Amino acid sequence: MKKIGVYTSGGDAPGMNACLRAVARAALSHGMEVVGIRRGYQGMIEGDFVELKAHSVSNIIQRGGTILKSSRSQEFRTPEGRQKAYNRLREAGVEGLVAIGGDGTFAGARTFYEEHKIPVVGCPGTIDNDLYGTDFTIGYDTALNTAMDAIDKIRDTADSHNRLFFIEVMGRDAGFIALNTGIASGAEAVCIPEKETFVDDIIQRLEQGWMRQKTSSIIVVAEGDDGGGAFEIAKKVEEKIKRYDTRVVILGHIQRGGSPTCMDRVLASRLGAAAVETLQEGLSNVMVGLVNGEIKHTSFFKACKYHQTINHNLLNLVEVLST
Repeated sequence: MKKIGVYTSGGDAPGMNACLRAVARAALSHGMEVVGIRRGYQGMIEGDFVELKAHSVSNIIQRGGTILKSSRSQEFRTPEGRQKAYNRLREAGVEGLVAIGGDGTFAGARTFYEEHKIPVVGCPGTIDNDLYGTDFTIGYDTALNTAMDAIDKIRDTADSHNRLFFIEVMGRDAGFIALNTGIASGAEAVCIPEKETFVDDIIQRLEQGWMRQKTSSIIVVAEGDDGGGAFEIAKKVEEKIKRYDTRVVILGHIQRGGSPTCMDRVLASRLGAAAVETLQEGLSNVMVGLVNGEIKHTSFFKACKYHQTINHNLLNLVEVLST
């Protein structure tokens, strides 16, 4: 394999640039040419390619976002769109691909491989940490620390004004960010998609805290929680308990931005280099991940079909530590 392409797709995650850098430099060290594909699958369809040299990826390891940009392409969902993308790649002489993204990215890559047999290897880049086949995804640790820092600041004002804050963090289908930031920031309760939310349980916990002269509290809510999100849960709680001055904060896309942490930079660098080696070994249609400190390969089918599971012992820990 003499020429490969690399692209980022779906939601951006801190550490994507570090992964791009690793892919480019690992490939160049093996005598390959590297093409950066701008705007993910849409850029692939339009032939929006740029040659990547060692200097092209200098000074980006510390930057959030992705220098290649990202997008979601409806056209790539069609056979005609995928045929266009394949034609553009063949015209450019691209023989293999490294896809950096989440389950949507890998679902597209899997279909693309099945139809056109162009080798594709994936690097898990998503802040949700919900992909099967890796202990951690690129961007997750940075998102955790960003959310934790914001919650720490909110607790200062909560304590100053005796307020109850409901803080919504990202996690449409997975509660990893909510659960771990909730523990790290001393939240009184955590609401996640994997566990049904009972408003009466939250009220009971708040009442117990009040009896211990606890006059301010933090509730962390994942955006995909079945209770309807932070605003809806806060409304239900406020209807039944009047003694708190209640506020709602949506952290939103702040969790996607910022300079990646050391952990994310190292993880992204290892996975990016491993993806190039995987292509060289002749493997395809797989995601590279880190399991117990070792590089592992997982088929796109398994990576997309299965999901990381929540450690319910951590949910119990939230309750124990909030008493």
